[in-house]
Amino acid sequence: MKGLLIMIITVLQCSCMFSSSEELRLNFYARSCPAAEKIISGFVQKHIPNAPSLAAPLLRMHFHDCFVRGCDASVLINSTSTNKAEKDANPNKNSLRGYDFIDRVKVMVEAECPGVVSCADIIALVARDAIQVIGGPTWRVPTGRRDGLVSIGSEASADIPAPSSNFSTLLTSFAKKGLNTTDLLLLSGAHTIGISHCSSFSRRLYNFSGIGDTDPSMDASYIKALKNKCKFANDTKTFVEMDPGSFRSFDLGYYRNVLKRRGLLQSDAALITEQGSRAFISELLQDGEKFFGGFALSMEKMGRTEVKTGSAGEIRKNCAVINT
Repeated sequence: MKGLLIMIITVLQCSCMFSSSEELRLNFYARSCPAAEKIISGFVQKHIPNAPSLAAPLLRMHFHDCFVRGCDASVLINSTSTNKAEKDANPNKNSLRGYDFIDRVKVMVEAECPGVVSCADIIALVARDAIQVIGGPTWRVPTGRRDGLVSIGSEASADIPAPSSNFSTLLTSFAKKGLNTTDLLLLSGAHTIGISHCSSFSRRLYNFSGIGDTDPSMDASYIKALKNKCKFANDTKTFVEMDPGSFRSFDLGYYRNVLKRRGLLQSDAALITEQGSRAFISELLQDGEKFFGGFALSMEKMGRTEVKTGSAGEIRKNCAVINT
């Protein structure tokens, strides 16, 4: 019995040691680079007010990064002659912007503390700070992520929820990342800001069932308005606001539109095809603080997805290139 007790204590001690050294934590860089988060937030606060539309793609970048191999900045890696990376996959190549913004932040942080702060942490911190600057919620961002060594375009196409996803598919995609129905509904609220290309939803306007019809779940007047902007089915250049009228304001407008059958993407419309989810959205509309608070918790949760810590991965010197 004494031997068993010693073994149990030893296991618990090892577990605690692993937990304290390997998990993310707030102020991870307090000793190794104490000015890091101040440098990052300062840059965001200086530039996002002059380019508020950049907040949405920066937030989307964090989301798309975490859904493929975890939050490891693999979305930033450039393609090579032998590998098509995530940033050039269909879900990213026309929807993500802000790579240069991240690079500029990285240069500043590297000048302060070379080889210390990961690109993955920079993405997470920039996303949070950008949303706060435009009037959205803030959330805790524990740090200590390390950068991944692999970026494969086909994995982005497989793991990032498609705009044509139905509710069941969305739930499955989120569940694979440890996220539940509540997280799905709250994180979808990020569509209150930003834009989408016509190609992401044109099937709903011109050929929903393959017979030249429109999506019957979409409001008819909204379809007409969208057709005036997306004038043909294969339009890959025109874009429209995700939340018409307030696409630069982080508010409840997105949910109001969804309940009016004016969700732009099929994945937006899917949120009200299940009674419980529809009721949850109605509750959010009664309490903006519930949305902000819930969104913050879900963002922190998503930011922990399959992170690399400790000695896994690396700290990239250049976010677009794996260290040599």
